[in-house]
Amino acid sequence: MFRALGSQTRLDMLKILIKDEMHISALAKKLGISVPVASKHVKILEKAGLVARKEYGRSHVLKVKIEKIYDLLNVFTDVTSVELPKGNSALEALKLTSAISTKRINDKELLISIDGKEGYYLYEVNDRTATVSMDHYKLMNNSELKLKKLIPITEKIVKIKMR
Repeated sequence: MFRALGSQTRLDMLKILIKDEMHISALAKKLGISVPVASKHVKILEKAGLVARKEYGRSHVLKVKIEKIYDLLNVFTDVTSVELPKGNSALEALKLTSAISTKRINDKELLISIDGKEGYYLYEVNDRTATVSMDHYKLMNNSELKLKKLIPITEKIVKIKMR
């Protein structure tokens, strides 16, 4: 996957395809490259699982498989195991694994930093987003707790030149 992302042309293709599905010839035109060159790059992206191709007769429309990009980033996730008695909260499990800071707002205790990394966090238990705060979510079975930091990702940059 890293090899596939190692080309500026392929990165540009992904940027375009994230916004819209596109025929390979339209993608080549938008990038200012030939269809055979675009096709070569697309094959590398397909082999890495980053792009899917839909065939409509002889036409081939490309689409980014965004979940694969997310999976790539998850490779760097820190994984820790703990043991707790039934009925403890998700927050208690987290306190055993990390240096955390929380903030109490009304009746909720909100996570505001993990190991000194401040930010906003969501959590999931067994791949399901929880509907209550971590201090109120009671763990009754073996579970997997995922913490997801909401990271501001730039979707658009506007460069302004003053006259």
